[in-house]
Amino acid sequence: MAARYVLTLSGSQYHFVLKAGNNEVILRSERYTARHSALSGIGSVRANAPYDDRYQRTSAANGQPMFNLLSANGETIGTSETYTSPSAREIGIRSVMTNGPEAPIDDQA
Repeated sequence: MAARYVLTLSGSQYHFVLKAGNNEVILRSERYTARHSALSGIGSVRANAPYDDRYQRTSAANGQPMFNLLSANGETIGTSETYTSPSAREIGIRSVMTNGPEAPIDDQA
């Protein structure tokens, strides 16, 4: 299975995830009140995913490595899952860099 964005509606809020080809979630969006805003968020991920300097490498509250994908103005546009090691986090970043720009949208909203 190829990588894809999965757009969903929960209550009155839209949300998307970027799933890798193995169906694992590699990036999660914030919640949006409008469908077009969620689609714009996907567009922003597509535009920013190729650039290594847009990835904020950080740790979750429990100390596990994770990352945020930032827009050109420094706003967070996606957040990763937590990883078991910094090297696993780098694999996740590379997956977003590779899949993010071209992945199709699976609109389930």
